[in-house]
Amino acid sequence: MSDDEADPELVALLRKTLGLGGSPDPHTAETKVLQNAQYIFDNAIDVALNSAKTKEAAETIWQLMQKKEYSTQTWAAHELHPKTKDESTVDFIFTMDLLNFSFWSELPSDKRFSIEYRGKKWTGYWSLVAALQRALDEDIPITSPEFWANEEECTEEVIKHVFRSATEEEIPLLQERLQCLREAGRVLCREYEGSFLNCIYSANYSAAALVNLVTEGFACFRDETTFNGRRVRIYKRAQILVADLWACFNGEGFGEFHDIDTITMFADYRIPQMLHQLGCLMYSPPLENHIRDLKLIPSGSNWETELRGASIWCVELIKREIERRHPEVKTKPIRKPEQNPAADQKDNTVPQEQAQQSYFAETAPNKGGFQEISARGINAILIDFFLYDTMKELEKDGQESIPHHRTRSIWY
Repeated sequence: MSDDEADPELVALLRKTLGLGGSPDPHTAETKVLQNAQYIFDNAIDVALNSAKTKEAAETIWQLMQKKEYSTQTWAAHELHPKTKDESTVDFIFTMDLLNFSFWSELPSDKRFSIEYRGKKWTGYWSLVAALQRALDEDIPITSPEFWANEEECTEEVIKHVFRSATEEEIPLLQERLQCLREAGRVLCREYEGSFLNCIYSANYSAAALVNLVTEGFACFRDETTFNGRRVRIYKRAQILVADLWACFNGEGFGEFHDIDTITMFADYRIPQMLHQLGCLMYSPPLENHIRDLKLIPSGSNWETELRGASIWCVELIKREIERRHPEVKTKPIRKPEQNPAADQKDNTVPQEQAQQSYFAETAPNKGGFQEISARGINAILIDFFLYDTMKELEKDGQESIPHHRTRSIWY
């Protein structure tokens, strides 16, 4: 080794100390996402937080989560989610979150991109899950890193076939999705013996270390931007990857992360919309008008970064307020059997704002199979899914007070 070359053992020790690329001690790994979100919020110009409304929302959210017994137990209950609890499921979840971005459309629901599978048409996130399941049924090894890395087998034509739509609208960002598959396939085959499971082992079952490993090793997960002259991390898809593993395996086996509470909410376009609907987030007139006019906001711009960073920080404050009012949530969560929530009834004769509050107080719809929360224990992951589900249902019923912001990118 020359004098100019770094000592590999020293580099490995430094990486472990910083929680990069895996850490033997989960307590030493930090993603820095929350710290960066606070920095974004503290320096934001066009997004502000209403403290009183945030505290009100925290109590409402907690009471509804208690009522619905919201937990990870029903992740696999949805017909499209994998039912096995083995390495093939890990492969499926990694593939799913590798490609889990940008499904929004300006077209009506019957004309937007959708996947026909098992006699139904699926849109949004579920169109992705349906496409993957359909491909596996057709013996296309869509969850195999070796397949992704083989450009003779995993061709653009094959990927177009996998994501063939039931409508005239094609899946957004198809080329970007193919690039994500190729990159991930090369990295996994070169460094992890073709298995994402080895990434989990390398991270020593630390949620934060796994996020760092994924974002450092896979450029398509490196959700970072510059804000106020400082590089900031948001890491939406890397964090939701860890959360899905945790949820699918109920915090056990391949989903056992001792530091799962280091994961923040997943900064996309639905949670800011819901937080604004609750009165927690406030926008400047130029930003609000831009969103209401359905104009695109560039990825990495100050407006988009403020929306995402402020949402992460707002959900953190909601979590802290719940913990302050209900210290019992810091005890170990209790897992309860799956339950089937009853159908919801709404009175459409009341004013919109009152109907919205009534609806939010009586329903907890489903995002990715999450339907219940335990009587004790709460984190940003569960709050995120609850808010996302509720926003989707409000939008479905025409009760949203503001559209979601429009940003087309691979990050969410």
